[in-house]
Amino acid sequence: MLLFGHLGITLGIFIGLGIFIPRLKSVIDLRYLAIGALLPDLIDKPIGKVIFASTFANGRMIGHTLLFSCLLALAGIYLYQKRKDARVFVLASGSFFHLLEDQVWGRPQTFLWPLFGWSFPRDSIDYTGLEYLIKMLESSFKPELSQTFIAEVMGMGIIVIFASIWIKKRMNKNSPN
Repeated sequence: MLLFGHLGITLGIFIGLGIFIPRLKSVIDLRYLAIGALLPDLIDKPIGKVIFASTFANGRMIGHTLLFSCLLALAGIYLYQKRKDARVFVLASGSFFHLLEDQVWGRPQTFLWPLFGWSFPRDSIDYTGLEYLIKMLESSFKPELSQTFIAEVMGMGIIVIFASIWIKKRMNKNSPN
């Protein structure tokens, strides 16, 4: 899953939960949730697939571990108890949903790192750096029934729906009565 899948699906889940649990609307800052939904890739892809591609050759490392999400959640709980600030916990929630959407549990050496050793598995993909970024974008918008393509289309659809609702609300709020 890529940009639109992670953003749209995570925001959609939390906005949907806000319908059934109205208190969530006042606690969840969607900006932090969106950053959290992308955070594992923002950390791991540049380090493992671009900057240190020849060393790591893996776009799922530290940010894609359960340990990373748990430490982020613990920091969020601490800050919430000290300052009543839920932003870091919201960031952790987005990060955790990223792991669920990537189904990282299927790669236990990464998901449960460092329980199986300190190294991360190498990807079998032979292209790295800029070529990796181009291939990644190319494959996410190839119209075929792949999990990545379906998730991207779903995410785009959810983003378009919520953006339309938000724009409509803003226009109604600003229109003179």
